[in-house]
Amino acid sequence: MTRISLTVDGTLYEDDVEPRLLLVHYLRDHLGLTGTPIGCDTTNCGACTVDLDGDSVKSCTVLAVQADGSEVTTIQGLASDAEWHPLQTAFHQQHALQCGYCTPGMIMAARDLLKENPDPSPEEIRIGLEGNLCRCTGYQNIVRAVLAAAAEQRRRAAPTPGAEAETTGAAPAERAPAAPTTPARAGREAPV
Repeated sequence: MTRISLTVDGTLYEDDVEPRLLLVHYLRDHLGLTGTPIGCDTTNCGACTVDLDGDSVKSCTVLAVQADGSEVTTIQGLASDAEWHPLQTAFHQQHALQCGYCTPGMIMAARDLLKENPDPSPEEIRIGLEGNLCRCTGYQNIVRAVLAAAAEQRRRAAPTPGAEAETTGAAPAERAPAAPTTPARAGREAPV
């Protein structure tokens, strides 16, 4: 047995594990975090994707001992203060799931994609999610959901009018004019 210590969804865990135990089995069987499904066990489907120290990984390819000292975020750790992550909301609103088995991995991979590219095109989304398989949806609504989540995240990140005055004491009239914005991608139809 090997002693490991890692933070999962904001909680520190210390456990003795077999050196051959996969991270996906540690999350599910030791911690009871069953939101990360076991899909293929061969790294093909991406259903078990989690965030490991800021990068998405297929947790069926990582040993639990390799995650020692790391920070892991699962689909169950995305929501905060009882509010869904924008990707979770968008997948629900855009009907980007049918059976739902691939959804946790799709959302975690899309989260990683949006960290790298906050304004992706539909083609960039398809390329970014190519390591994750869905056998039900045909990907149209998944692409729409990622576009919607990207737009929402950009909206949330944009400065609010008057925020500068509140933090700097400057009157609204003293601020520089706002830069022109580009149209949101969410209204575009995703290619088939």
